[in-house]
Amino acid sequence: MDTSLSGKTALVTGGSLGLGKAMAQTYYEAGAQVAILARRQEPLDEAVREISASSGGAIAAFVCDVSDAQSVSATHKAVVKHFGEVDILVNNAGQSAAKPFTDITDEDWQNDIDLKLMAAVRLTRLVWPHMQAQSWGRVINLLNVYAKVPDARTAPTSVTRAAGMALTKVLAAEGAPHNILVNAMLIGFIKSDQIQRQYDAAHREESFEEFVARAGQRLPMGRMGEAHECANLALFLASNASSYITGCAINMDGGLSKVV
Repeated sequence: MDTSLSGKTALVTGGSLGLGKAMAQTYYEAGAQVAILARRQEPLDEAVREISASSGGAIAAFVCDVSDAQSVSATHKAVVKHFGEVDILVNNAGQSAAKPFTDITDEDWQNDIDLKLMAAVRLTRLVWPHMQAQSWGRVINLLNVYAKVPDARTAPTSVTRAAGMALTKVLAAEGAPHNILVNAMLIGFIKSDQIQRQYDAAHREESFEEFVARAGQRLPMGRMGEAHECANLALFLASNASSYITGCAINMDGGLSKVV
């Protein structure tokens, strides 16, 4: 199965840590030119050092607040100037936001919409014309399992992620005639920087690895997923191996979700 990305340029938001970094590294090792975006320079620089230690394509970091329209536009221009037009877009930026409904302010709602939904809208709109002109493109939206099965105290994330799933389907239908494939990965419990932040916030006495192992025992496969396992799926969806797959919302959760 050919999963080479040689000659392709990929843009990964939230690319300095966790799942984003794992996907960026996998794309790099598959031969792509990879632009990683995040808000902080130091983690971006560290990610570039780690990823470029192995052989692959090329990688560059760009500071960007994807919740800000002007920052998104300026960064896209910088990426195109550095690497050329974007062939593969991974909308990965986001963080967990969940409260009781009555505690969620208008500002909370707007912040989550801008970070998760509008960032994907704006970036996809910028890369779409090139993908359409060359009759080849990939857009991958990182969502979570609550997009399909929301629960109490999962808003605003569950709501914005559900909107992201609807966006995925709309874009897939519009992109199909132009060979632009648009899919979503719905993340469950994956060992990542978000899990690390949850662990740190609780000031637990157990080690992080003990916490991950204990939490993983409650999951169907008896463990949390690994970032590289998500990256493997993202590589498949970005490559020519996935040439007839579009409009899918794939559960990347080890069997956690109760719906397919």
